[in-house]
Amino acid sequence: MSKQDTDTLRALQGLDNGDPSVRLKAALAVGTHPDPRFIGKLIERCAIEPDFYVRDMLTWALTCHSSSETVPRLIAELNSERAQARSQALHTLSKIGESLAWPAITRALLTDADDEVARSAWRVAVILVPEGEKLELAEVLATQLGRGERATQLSLSRALIALGDVIMPALRAAMNEPDPRVRRHAIATERLARDPEAGFEFAIEEAKRVMALGATGQEG
Repeated sequence: MSKQDTDTLRALQGLDNGDPSVRLKAALAVGTHPDPRFIGKLIERCAIEPDFYVRDMLTWALTCHSSSETVPRLIAELNSERAQARSQALHTLSKIGESLAWPAITRALLTDADDEVARSAWRVAVILVPEGEKLELAEVLATQLGRGERATQLSLSRALIALGDVIMPALRAAMNEPDPRVRRHAIATERLARDPEAGFEFAIEEAKRVMALGATGQEG
């Protein structure tokens, strides 16, 4: 066995070590010396890795490999029954930024029942979406307004705002929804789009005041 093969085997074994610091070093080594033989193991490990910092290094290591090798395998992972596998694959695709992955970002992923999967899908969608499909994406994202806790709602607001003015019709429609959580989130997102420096919590509180006054603050 050559030294390179020995080093490859050692790195692959390190990714399964019980010590997260060893797994972190192994992922760093794999990214520093990319080899197509690592890709399957990196993706497999992303699906089950419990440590955030190790997951981040695994993603980085995948970005060091050829996108022609990694993207098809990451897209395949989007069909996994394991939520973390879907979430990490989406996160990695967002870091790679390969536009060919856009068709794989389906409505099912954008509305996934798992918040982490959905949030990852929102982030990669606004990076990859073609200009002509932004309106349709905004309409799908708007169906998620009012969802989850503050962190999830902030992620959605940021994704919508990143799409630009195309989101305004969907936001205005959501401001008239019967669900108060949806209305509040829509108003807050519109406020945050107008004044990004205000912060999400301030926008939410302002939305509550607007709703208490019985108006959405729409103009025209």
